[in-house]
Amino acid sequence: MDILPPGKLNSDYLSELIGKIEIKDKDIVVGPGIGEDAAVIKINDRFVIVKSDPITFATERIGWYVVNVNANDIAAMGGTPRWFLVTILLPEGKTTKAMIEEIMDDLKKSCNELGISLIGGHTEVTPNLTHPILAGTMIGETNSNRLIKTDGVREGDLLFMTKGVAIEATSVIAREKKHEVIENFGEDFYLRCINFLENPGISVVKDAKLALESVNVTGMHDPTEGGVLNGAYEMARGVGLGLEIYLKSIPVYEETKILCSHFNISPYGAIASGSLLIAVDRRDGDKIERVFNKNNNHFGVPPISYIGRFTRSGEPVFVMKNGEREEIHPTGRDEVTKIL
Repeated sequence: MDILPPGKLNSDYLSELIGKIEIKDKDIVVGPGIGEDAAVIKINDRFVIVKSDPITFATERIGWYVVNVNANDIAAMGGTPRWFLVTILLPEGKTTKAMIEEIMDDLKKSCNELGISLIGGHTEVTPNLTHPILAGTMIGETNSNRLIKTDGVREGDLLFMTKGVAIEATSVIAREKKHEVIENFGEDFYLRCINFLENPGISVVKDAKLALESVNVTGMHDPTEGGVLNGAYEMARGVGLGLEIYLKSIPVYEETKILCSHFNISPYGAIASGSLLIAVDRRDGDKIERVFNKNNNHFGVPPISYIGRFTRSGEPVFVMKNGEREEIHPTGRDEVTKIL
């Protein structure tokens, strides 16, 4: 019997499972697929975008996480997040009213900041849980001119990434290993790391909007569990193209380097909410860099970086490292699970 490790399912295996799903409803514009961040349904002249995503790593600020990661997926499809439902599962024997109220405060605050209505869900104290788990469903909308699907990516398109890698992982690691981080690196360092949640921040809603308004975007993806390498792999596999990823071009924050080195994990495979993968026509490469570079740098890294190029149909996904091409097949397991 095969026992699977924690984290997302392997993309190749998941593709097999999804391939067995038959969609007959003609109003489904985007159904389940590798590299697709959300489903899209056509209702009259509107495109409704629907996404469900849980938060299973974090315990502190979990309400903030669940709203933003779901909103990111709507934005990555070219949509505007509008309505949110959340299922809150709380651990038996550990749940207090103060814990619930803190979660609700973060839910309301994050929804208000993004103009999202919190419209319902479910809350319960659940046996056999060690920590809270929140599962969100975000509903957004867009029109046919702004809808972004994975199958828009073409051979020769360039892959960019906003901000630096492992933003969410930096905050999660520091929060979950608070005492060890403070003991080794000091309280100021710890506070900088946990603040990554808001600065540079795990939201990509503004970045997605800026890209769509500036250049010919052919695809976008919000890399979460498994990190930027898994996210880029999903993009390529979703459209059946190869991909060259330039590892040295992926920016890593100094705080992230220190934490990942200390805990012996790779920043490239750690949960990466806060970065946005953007595929653009090769003719728009210089333009998207100019547009994003009008903004200030994010804590010593560029606002956007060119990190790869899509290659011919059927080719593998490679990482360019030390002048050599190394084929990758990410498992989907997140590096952060090694220390939780």
